[in-house]
Amino acid sequence: MPHERVFIHGSGRGGAEAWPGADGEFLRFADGCSITDQVRMIRERCEGRRAMLFAHSIGAVPAVLAAGRLDLAGLVLVEPALYDIARGDAAVERHIGIVTEARSLAESGDLRGFWAMLRPLMFGGPLDGDLPDDERAVAQRWARANLPWGHGVRAAMVDDVATLIVTGGWNDEYEEIARVLRGRGATHEVLRGYGHRPQDSSRFDDVVGAFVATLPLS
Repeated sequence: MPHERVFIHGSGRGGAEAWPGADGEFLRFADGCSITDQVRMIRERCEGRRAMLFAHSIGAVPAVLAAGRLDLAGLVLVEPALYDIARGDAAVERHIGIVTEARSLAESGDLRGFWAMLRPLMFGGPLDGDLPDDERAVAQRWARANLPWGHGVRAAMVDDVATLIVTGGWNDEYEEIARVLRGRGATHEVLRGYGHRPQDSSRFDDVVGAFVATLPLS
């Protein structure tokens, strides 16, 4: 059955910029848009039509939460930040613990302390000295960004949807999330060499094409 492709970005770049070379419709969320509002936007955009959702990183959270009320041909989740389904894993709990502590510093007004913890965790490299002016706006945005846990996401939410997970093979957290979903029937492919953005790989379209070819009447 024909379907339309809808692309959902993560916390960084948005729209078509987040999905190089992709052909379809791009949802773009404004800064500060809550996960609840994102779920509503996805449902409104996809209601009444057959769609395949592509979601990157934290974009997988509203995609999975919306999936149950949509007519989906499939889900393609790229480095999905579905931390709620992998609670208890050492790497996942370490990440959540560091971010939680860092956010508490930001909430108390210590933006430098927040960024000193978050910067090496998310982007690599320590923060030496004062918070540079050119990083202050970035730090402020991340201090306000939605967290990808605590939204009630459960692995069973994708049990009835054909699902492809694509990871970069660089981060234990995302590989554990993929392992959980693979155990419930999802297809998992690893595209190394692109870190958190395996959709930038020249092989990404081939991986998606092979997945689509397995779908009924695709």
